[in-house]
Amino acid sequence: MIRNGNYTAFYVAEPFNPSYLGAHATKDFCYYNMLKAWKASDATFPFKNSHDTTYNVRDSSDWETTLKPRLKERLRNSANIILFLSDNTRSSRALREEIEYGVNTLKLPVIVIYPDLNSKATLLNAGNTSLNSTVRSLWNKLPIFRDIKLEVPVLHVPMHKETIIKALNNTAFRIGSNKERGDYFYQ
Repeated sequence: MIRNGNYTAFYVAEPFNPSYLGAHATKDFCYYNMLKAWKASDATFPFKNSHDTTYNVRDSSDWETTLKPRLKERLRNSANIILFLSDNTRSSRALREEIEYGVNTLKLPVIVIYPDLNSKATLLNAGNTSLNSTVRSLWNKLPIFRDIKLEVPVLHVPMHKETIIKALNNTAFRIGSNKERGDYFYQ
């Protein structure tokens, strides 16, 4: 199995809305679409979408028999998880399952993108030596992530295209890299 995809995790409101808009009306989903748009406009953009490795499912699909198995299959095809963590993020069943399975079971490194923060400086404390209280408070929006993130290497980046490119090209944040677990950021 080739595990070279980027599994993108993002909040989608529950209960799942079977309407055509469904997930498209959720801001975190829009950030995921931004990665896809960057890839569509520039083939060298280093995003390999793991969601394209299996057939699409509808928001109204059954959780246990369709959605959950598909998420797990996509995660197994992935080299890492890209997690969008914003002011809009909420702890949903799908997001909890993705993080728990991807981190605890598969030990996938995580690249966290903070859409509400647009530069490296907005992630760090005044001395640029650690992640600031704004970032740390966002972890509380997704307790499963906050509680298990130190099981794998986690790279924290702002919603800044060049920094995201650098993160996606960073082979230390892919499965099998032997990068020491813990929090990382660019100074």
